[in-house]
Amino acid sequence: MFMRPKLRTLTFGIVLTALAGPGCRKEATPQAAPASPAARPAQNVLPRPEPPFKGTIGQTYKDSKMDVMHVTKAPEGAPNVLYVMIDDSGFGQWGTFGGEIPTPNLDRLAKAGLRYTRFHTTALCSPTRAAALTGRNHHSAATGVITEIGDSFPGYTGMIPASCGMVSEILRQNGYSTAFFGKNHNIPDWETSVSGPFDRWPNRQGFDHFYGFVGGEANQWQPALYEDTRPVEMEVPKGKEGHYTLNDNLADKTIEYINQEKSVTPDRPFFIYYAPGATHAPHHVSKDWIDKFKGKFDQGWDKYREEAYRRQLEMGIIPADTKLTPRAAEIPAYDSLTPDQKRVAARLMETFAAYTAQTDYEVGRVLDAIQQTGQLDNTLIIWEIGDNGASMEGTLNGVFNEMTSLNGMPEDTSLVLKHLDEIGGPRSYNHFPVGWAWAMNTPFQWGKQIASHLGGTRNPLVISWPKRVKDAGGVRTQFHHVIDVVPTILEAAQVTAPTELNGVVQKPIEGVSMVYSFDDANAKGNRPTQYFEMFGNRAIYHDGWIAACRHGRLPWENSGSFDFDKDVWELYDLEHDFSESNDLSKSNPAKLKELQDLFQSEAVKYNVLPLDDRFIERADPSLRPSLIAGRTVFTYLPGAYRIPESSSPNVKNKSHTIAVSIEMPSSGGDGVLVAAGGRVGGYALYIKDRKPVYEYNWFSQNRYKVASPEKLPSGPATVRAEFKYDGGGVGKGGTVTLFVNDKKVAEGRIEKTILGRFSADETFDTGLDTGSPVSNDYEAPNRFTGTLEKVTIDLAPSNLGAADQEKVNTSEHQAAAAAQ
Repeated sequence: MFMRPKLRTLTFGIVLTALAGPGCRKEATPQAAPASPAARPAQNVLPRPEPPFKGTIGQTYKDSKMDVMHVTKAPEGAPNVLYVMIDDSGFGQWGTFGGEIPTPNLDRLAKAGLRYTRFHTTALCSPTRAAALTGRNHHSAATGVITEIGDSFPGYTGMIPASCGMVSEILRQNGYSTAFFGKNHNIPDWETSVSGPFDRWPNRQGFDHFYGFVGGEANQWQPALYEDTRPVEMEVPKGKEGHYTLNDNLADKTIEYINQEKSVTPDRPFFIYYAPGATHAPHHVSKDWIDKFKGKFDQGWDKYREEAYRRQLEMGIIPADTKLTPRAAEIPAYDSLTPDQKRVAARLMETFAAYTAQTDYEVGRVLDAIQQTGQLDNTLIIWEIGDNGASMEGTLNGVFNEMTSLNGMPEDTSLVLKHLDEIGGPRSYNHFPVGWAWAMNTPFQWGKQIASHLGGTRNPLVISWPKRVKDAGGVRTQFHHVIDVVPTILEAAQVTAPTELNGVVQKPIEGVSMVYSFDDANAKGNRPTQYFEMFGNRAIYHDGWIAACRHGRLPWENSGSFDFDKDVWELYDLEHDFSESNDLSKSNPAKLKELQDLFQSEAVKYNVLPLDDRFIERADPSLRPSLIAGRTVFTYLPGAYRIPESSSPNVKNKSHTIAVSIEMPSSGGDGVLVAAGGRVGGYALYIKDRKPVYEYNWFSQNRYKVASPEKLPSGPATVRAEFKYDGGGVGKGGTVTLFVNDKKVAEGRIEKTILGRFSADETFDTGLDTGSPVSNDYEAPNRFTGTLEKVTIDLAPSNLGAADQEKVNTSEHQAAAAAQ
């Protein structure tokens, strides 16, 4: 008779079992513990080792004793954390720091907290955001440039390594709820499709929840959004059509999350990263906001800088001996503009001001929601005004549709003038002139992309934490950098940065905490050194001095590569020269050489090398993994939509065929079969009044249609569009022939085509047109009401020469630049 082996019950959860007789029964033999995560201090390794079972296990539940199950809790008194990241904003833009745009909600936060006037970013989008969330320098986090132009050099892949774990994951494993709302520009371009992989999406980087857009910019009226990893469309509340934009929507979603989280777990702190994507182009905002600023900027950018400078002095934002830096020769004087150019420039600035004011209002709504929970007193709020300075990418005169200039087809002022009343609305994709960006960066030189000078890197910062910060309304002048945000949050939360996270040994945090400055305005700064580099523009700060070198092209130009040996360095004493107005390189060459040498050592230390100012070459898709490399035939089954342009068939500058197999219903049967791009540019094959139509949208300026005169009968059909490219260069025209069941039904000319990218944010869709519509003949999404069975796109080989291919690469890079 089989006898059940006897169990020995131990109080520390070790059960020794004889499985098959005396020979197999063993007692535990104590041994030296191997070097493993479990053997290290728990706070240094995440996740923490599984806690030992402290009950007893007998034969049945009657002679056993349960242990208490524990949920990870945040340290006692740990605050909620709200980190607000504004996009493309300058030091002299927001009223709280002397700008002319009223920002009452930033004002109230500053009055309750601290204003930091020597806080710095990387001068560009993806790099600043990588540094902000990891606490490491942007090259250390492999994000030396935007993700779309990354390459295989360690500091530039665009793939944030697992060794640079994000603050969200650290806090999540220490008892925080975590959520991310808004712009995510830190996913490699080839990992943004439904096929993933999703390792570098927010839900795998410590965020329980993500709602927002992927990439550098979004159409504020019809954005391409994701909820976690699922594509979704923005729902516009009834009655708010024409007034409701992504800015409103992101605030609504954040407030909804706060209310839910505090209703279910009121004692659990949250970490919310709120990055609305404003005030990045396109500058979309409703007319009621724009009307508030009519006539407010007729004085022009030169006088604006003088006015903002005076306000900054009066407010004590800048030292009394600060000088206003002069306008660079490359930026035109406002008085040199024609009356029409001034009219356009003023309207574009009015719209940008409205966009800024609306952003302040929406963040204020989020602050109100926190206050309504009763937990504002113990909420650490970090509001960063810009991931870089204001953007100088809108050309010298400004644009109605920025995709034109990004494809090397700048708009004439007369065209923008025709659309003056549409600026900011859903039919626009506007960006303001370089001169206004320069004005927003008062009192500094230059702006976004120019990491060598403070106009590109010095951004306002406000920190509020009523329970902890007692010097309400104070100003802090210690030199800090965006990598200092993570250690500040961790110290406030009483959490230690792990040496190992999810099985990966971590790079040390490279930032330093700013908490020391909360209590003492005169405390000595703890960041003695910080390097800056972007596209060869570089600087090095050390103990109050900064050496700066502006390299190569201007942000609104595209001119290739420049000789690093011809670079000229400048030297500034920032302790006595807040705005970098007095170059001391000639009078103090020894100090300049000392700092140049220091830059070199920092560049080696943090993966900055090799310096690379190239644009055209780095746009080459072969430098990065691709989902479409080598493919000439693409087949799409039902449900294929929201495919990023970079992962969809590239039909530009070549002949191609689009064939769609459908089943037409007995009635209805209209809708989109295939669409790529959107209102800013693209193509669509659709059915209207049961007749197939091919439409090509050239930057919304020219629309070419080829339509069948015959209605489709019910039943199966194959609609085919053959595009025969003229050749002879890039952006040329072609002839489109429409077939139904192999019968030619229509033919027409497309006089010119888009040579590079259709858009910075629109996608490729089958069966509908998500985002903004390619055609004015329908409203998005215009789902096909018949049955779509298959879409096949066949690309002919490209016959472009080297020079023409270079033009294409340039255009595609410029479109990527729109995503910065």
